[in-house]
Amino acid sequence: MVNRVIKYLLLVGILVLAGCGGQQGDTGVEIAAPVSVEEIKYKPIEEFFTSTGTVKAILEATLKSETSGFYRLAMNPKTKQPFALGDVVEKGQVIIYLDNPELESSIMIESRLLELEVSQQELEKQKSLYEKGGATYRELKNAEKNYMNAQYNYENAKIQLEKLKISAPFDGVIVDLPYYTPRTKNDAGLRMVQIMNYSNLYLDVNLPAKSLGEIRVDQPVRVMNYSLPDDTLLGKITQVSPALDPDTRSFKSSIVIDNPDWRLRPGMFTKAEIIVASKDSAIVIPKDIILAKRRGKTVFIVDKGAAEERVISTGLENPEFVEVTNGLKLNDRLVVKGFETLRHRSKVRIVR
Repeated sequence: MVNRVIKYLLLVGILVLAGCGGQQGDTGVEIAAPVSVEEIKYKPIEEFFTSTGTVKAILEATLKSETSGFYRLAMNPKTKQPFALGDVVEKGQVIIYLDNPELESSIMIESRLLELEVSQQELEKQKSLYEKGGATYRELKNAEKNYMNAQYNYENAKIQLEKLKISAPFDGVIVDLPYYTPRTKNDAGLRMVQIMNYSNLYLDVNLPAKSLGEIRVDQPVRVMNYSLPDDTLLGKITQVSPALDPDTRSFKSSIVIDNPDWRLRPGMFTKAEIIVASKDSAIVIPKDIILAKRRGKTVFIVDKGAAEERVISTGLENPEFVEVTNGLKLNDRLVVKGFETLRHRSKVRIVR
């Protein structure tokens, strides 16, 4: 009996001690939440609209044969080989010959040149005689007419001969060169070569209706290629459509991009950032740390070991950062990690 009483008293004592221990835990010291902070400094910020698109060459030409002839690739003086894909060409440089002896013979370019020289000499002679009274006005005009006809015939002969050459219309690069069997006769109208100059490129983008009032000609643009994310090129807005597409509620703008080193290639998919406003010095914070509350946008700072919730006003913004115009000051310690569960005056512990 005595043993049972002793066991009972021991059990009650254990339960009492356990209860006391639980109360001590409930009233224990608040655990400080770990947070990471950044000290606020003035930084630059840009507000921009982002769009994507495929870049195209401003100068592009597909040359076709204007007459028939035997196909012959010209020699590239730089490589000492026939012209090939990727070769750089200069304006006026012959890339392909279409040899046609019959046409060359019928044009009689040397005869046309001789006629021009003779008619020019005759015209000069008639002018001299007319000034001295040795020729009539009619004879002078006939000489002028003969000279003009000879000049026309000679120029036309040169044009016909030029059709036997496929020449570069501007400085550029050969981007397409269909294969034809050398020394075989080809008909007129065949695609011979495609040339591009992409030292300057253009990009057409569609922008949201809300940006219509902020986009203007000559606005600066940053252009990035997804395969070269660290390679940024500069461009500018050259055209802005005043009309919205009724289906997409967007409007079209054209961008010209400086590409001096030919890093971007026609057909590449790019991202364009059109800068509409900027500040060199402002309080700038990450956009993803802002909390939306009933009383407005808020962030947390650390003051004397506790979290302090601040209501802020914002200005310029972009997809990653936002300018704070009110609510924060220089050197405030802004909570950038661990803010999700904080409350005003929560105890915090700063960690890296």
